[in-house]
Parts: sequence; C-alpha cells; structure tokens
Amino acid sequence: MTGALRLFLGCLGALALAGCATTPEPVSDSERAEIGERLMRDISVLASDEFEGRKPGTSGEDLTVEYVIRQFEAAGLSPGTNIPGSPWRAPVALTSVEPQGGTLTVVSGDRETSLNTRELAFFTTDSRTLVSDAEMLFVGYRAEDVPAEQVMGRVVVMLGEEGKSPARRRSLFTKGPAAIVTVTDSEIAIRTLRRTYGREVLSLAGEGVSTAMAMVSDEGMERALGEDVWRALRNAAQGDDFRPVLLPTTASLDARTKRREFESGNLIGVLPGLSPETGAVLLIAHWDHLGRCGDDGQPDAICNGAIDNASGVASLLELARRLAASGPHDRDIYFVATTAEESGLLGAKAFLAAPPKPLDTFIAAFNFDTVALAPAGSPVGFVGEGRTALDALIREAIEAEGRQIGDREFAESFVKRQDSWALLQEGVPAVFVSSAFGSPDLAWPYLEGDYHRVSDEVQKIELGGAIDDLLLHEGLIRRIASAQDYSPSENQVVGGAQD
Repeated sequence: MTGALRLFLGCLGALALAGCATTPEPVSDSERAEIGERLMRDISVLASDEFEGRKPGTSGEDLTVEYVIRQFEAAGLSPGTNIPGSPWRAPVALTSVEPQGGTLTVVSGDRETSLNTRELAFFTTDSRTLVSDAEMLFVGYRAEDVPAEQVMGRVVVMLGEEGKSPARRRSLFTKGPAAIVTVTDSEIAIRTLRRTYGREVLSLAGEGVSTAMAMVSDEGMERALGEDVWRALRNAAQGDDFRPVLLPTTASLDARTKRREFESGNLIGVLPGLSPETGAVLLIAHWDHLGRCGDDGQPDAICNGAIDNASGVASLLELARRLAASGPHDRDIYFVATTAEESGLLGAKAFLAAPPKPLDTFIAAFNFDTVALAPAGSPVGFVGEGRTALDALIREAIEAEGRQIGDREFAESFVKRQDSWALLQEGVPAVFVSSAFGSPDLAWPYLEGDYHRVSDEVQKIELGGAIDDLLLHEGLIRRIASAQDYSPSENQVVGGAQD
C-alpha cells in the first residue's frame, strides 16, 4: 500500500472531522511574500522604540502583553491559562536586584589591602551583604568535593576557568560560604561580570540561595596576599594532590543592591483539539529583551531586540494564524510567550512549575528564538538532536523539503541557552529547529556584533530562512497534532511513510 493511499484511507476513516493533517502544499511566492509582510509587521511593532526593549516589569511589558494577546485573539486562539480572572496571562513572580557598589578589604598580618574598582567586580542577591573579618579559604579549581564544614561562613577564593567556574560557584554556594571570590587573569572577564551583573538581574521570587560573589584580578590578589604567597598558591592548585588551604588572612566586604519584587507574566493561548486526550503540542517563544541597555549619553540607548526575539514571537503569532486556519486538529496546540528568558529561562521554568496541562501530556515542543538571521535555503540548525523521540520525524521533514541539517556541533552548543533546555530538563520532548543556527558563518557575525546591543534593529532582519523554518514547522506541527498521522507511543509517522 502506498503512503498516499494509506493517507487517503486514514482521512476517510476519520470522516474528515479533523481534516487531514498532512504537510501543507508548497506555498507560492506571493504567499511567502504575504507571510513575510505579516512577520515584519509584528517584528516592527514589538521592536519599536515605543516598546522600550520589552523589559519585564516596565511599560514595555504592558505594551507587549497587550499586543500579543490581541494577536492571539485575532488568530482565533482560546485563553490557555486556566486562571480565573487572568485567562491569557499566567503571573510570574520575579525578584530584581541592582548592584549599588561594594568594597573588599583583605588583612594579612599587619598589612591591610583594599581592592580598587579596576581590580574588582561585585554582585550579591541580598539588599546588603556585610562580612567582617571572615577567614579565607583557597580552593583553587576544586568545588564539589570540598566539605561543607570547610566552606561554611568563610570567604572562599577560587581560580577562574572558562566554562567551568559557574558550575563550581553553584556547588560552593550550596555549602554556605560568606562570599565567593573568583580570581581571573583576564580584565575582560571582570568587565564582562560588571556588564552582566552591573545592571538589574532577575530571578524567580524565592528561588535559590543568597549569594555574594566578586571577581578579582590576578594582580589584585597578588597585591593583597603578596607576590610569593599568591604564586605559591596558584602553583599548588595545579597539582593532583592539592587540598584546600585555610589562609592566614581575613576578608571584610560590604556589597549593596537595590532589591524589589514584582509580577511579570507568561502569555498562553490554545487551539483546542477534537481529541485532547491524545496529548498536546507546545510552541514557545520568549517575548522579553533587555530594555534600555546602551551607555549613558548614547543617542539610542534602547536594546530593541528585533532579531532576539521579536522575530521568534512573530513566528509564533504567524503559526497561530496558519494553524488556526487549517484546523481543527486532533490534539491541543498551545502557544506560549515567556517572560524573563534573558535572565535564565525564568518564564519557561515558571510555566513548568504550573503548566495548564500535566507536563506528560505534551508530546512535542518547539522553540522559536532569534530566527531571522539566515537567507532562504540555508542549512537547518537542529538544536536538541538526539535528545527526544522526534528526531526521525524532523529529519524526514527537512529532507522532504530538500534542505540539509547544518553544523551539528555548532547547533548543540546552544542547547542550554534557550527555553527548550528548561523543558527538556522536565521530560518534555523539546527541540529548537532554526536555520539561524545551522552555520557559524551565519550566526557568529550577529552574536559578536548586534546580539544584546542597541544595533539589533528591524533593519537587520533577514526573513528568507525564517519563512522556510516557519513552513517546515507548520508541516511538522500539523502532522504531530493529528492522532491519525503521529503516534508518540510508537514513535512513528503513520500517514507519511512510504512502502
């Protein structure tokens, strides 16, 4: 039996109640142009100066919420939060901290050294962290195997190592230090920490432990402890038999922040399915960006985030329109615009903590983030390949469109940097499929140039690859949303296979 005949019989067997959720017919150039016009309209609104960079907790959020909900309604979605009195917006409680400066003084014998701002960058999650004459513990590159009783109440000094320091700090913070000082020989690292944490930083309200950390230059630590002592410690840390050293010094620090709590929101719409008991499909894109992030005195200080991620939200909205027009489908299709992705996937984590349906009912999830980079016909970045049961289906759809999967190692490097990662951590089969991350030659110029800068403007948008990807997703989602065409338990496409 041919795939076409099986598909025809399947549609007859379903009495055409849900339509036949096949891959859409190829679209004409004029239809692609219309899709591009709608995408650009949405991007232009969301990335306009009026929206002020869509920072959570600002008037830019209010405008974004209003616009997205209005588009959800116009597309024909139903409210998806299940929250009385807040049908579209699921509240997300956030805590904001904004550093207000600090000091670090080290006492060694009769010598007292206060580090200067060039040698030091501070961050604390509390309104104020005040430590007086605390013992200092040098752990080098160690973290996980350092006993809590050695760490508790002390200022812990660790050596920075690119890509590994954040995990070490997280491990050490669970053991109750007074503060953690990371020493680096890179002034760039100190400037990066100051730029990253020198502005407002968000977290989920009540999440995590209190943290106070500083980044200190190698030169600053050498000045505080003495050249011979510091060099001996650094050399000892290289050995396999190194053990943490309690230093004959004390540290005092005073770090302050401006702290506030406020409510942001995830936006949730749904296309109700004819057979919701067969599961649900999730589409997700973060609506937030950085707000005003330019230097003081800059003519344009707004980070509008046209590519990151007005383009992803625009794709979400266009898919809502097209999937609503091709429905009804068997399975529920949820559309979620998350808050505070830029601060650590916080909106996605909040969604997972209070989902509108049990998480195990979501049989597939697709993320849309920074999608408008690549021209039409570009290779596809498959972020999350090998982590879900969706691989064969996605590869088949890419091949059917005559496209190629791009640089797999490059795509995999982004798996933890977008909302799909939070979903994967909770067992939701989530992927991020985008031509924007199919090739480093395409992505790096943006990442090293306009990413998280005021230059991420509408004029930089490239919609060719984004439209390719949108149509690819439309076909995938229609097939997965059909109980006739896709069975997650069997991990196969029923209607699209060929004998």
